[in-house]
Amino acid sequence: MAFSTIDKSTLYQNTVLYTGNGSTQSITGVGFQPDFTWIKKRSSVESHYLYDAVRGVTKEIYSNSTAAESTDANSLTAFGADGFSVGTSNALNENTETLASWNWKANGAGSLNEVGTIDSTVSVNTTSGFSIVKWIGTGTGTPTVGHGLGAAPKMIIVKTLDGASTSWVCYNEALGPNEVFWLNSTGASSTVSGYWGTPDSTTFGTLGAYDNNISGDNYIAYCFADVTGYSKSTSYTGNGNADGPFIYTGFAPKFVLLKVVTGVADGWWLVDNKQANPYPNPNVQMLVANTSAADNSSVSPFIDILSNGFKLKSDWAGVNTNGSTYIYVASGQPIISNSGVCANAR
Repeated sequence: MAFSTIDKSTLYQNTVLYTGNGSTQSITGVGFQPDFTWIKKRSSVESHYLYDAVRGVTKEIYSNSTAAESTDANSLTAFGADGFSVGTSNALNENTETLASWNWKANGAGSLNEVGTIDSTVSVNTTSGFSIVKWIGTGTGTPTVGHGLGAAPKMIIVKTLDGASTSWVCYNEALGPNEVFWLNSTGASSTVSGYWGTPDSTTFGTLGAYDNNISGDNYIAYCFADVTGYSKSTSYTGNGNADGPFIYTGFAPKFVLLKVVTGVADGWWLVDNKQANPYPNPNVQMLVANTSAADNSSVSPFIDILSNGFKLKSDWAGVNTNGSTYIYVASGQPIISNSGVCANAR
């Protein structure tokens, strides 16, 4: 049996729910000072707002939009030792509205990485296999960018900060380096030879004047490597049956983001272990990363979160079309860690 290298997953990734107060407030209970925070209003229509320590507080991008980065002094105003602070922004703190925040630990504002052919700024946590990478595109050739992970990334999510109509682009190792798909879209993946170069333990590639390398544009990437017992990103194949496939991760998932990339068009479904109370199974609470829709509980139960993975409980196209390929990134807590610590898993 492979033991986890992480004793307590909530020291590296954690979901915190909160209610807006219309003024200012500090959101605590994260368990660490986050370096990447993704916030979504659950109770009504609103975009997804993403912040990180490399770009700096108040600077936001939106997973459901091609819009460029913008600055809002009343949005996320500080990263704190146990969470973050928000101002009077209706998107993040409207009175009585309920919100979800998903938080990751990297390593602060980052430092210079000169490993690739393009210099980058990298904030990385090699223990949890997560890094934030910022660089400037060249618009030509096949330049490489250092990611700092020390292991090949399994999932990369990229957005230009400058292009007002430029999509998010994504890589998943299970599809290979010539496939690209889009966080803000329902579309299937598309083949573009050489799009991601050859991602390895130090760098990933960019290409020509495509959406990961437009000349002069600033870019941000969120990179995920697999860590035994804590995080995993790969693919599964749907069976089109209400008794869907079981997806083994080796831990009890606390966060799952999944997307169909062949056969049908559908959204990015986001599930965690906090929104469905008191227990996550069967899980009918979800948000959609590529839309501004409120928390969606109108569909039948579609996923069970288990002690060593998750199981699809629906033949619904968004998660389980027969023969279609789905990619996912998940993180969570093992039953037994490297130090013998036992975690509670349902």
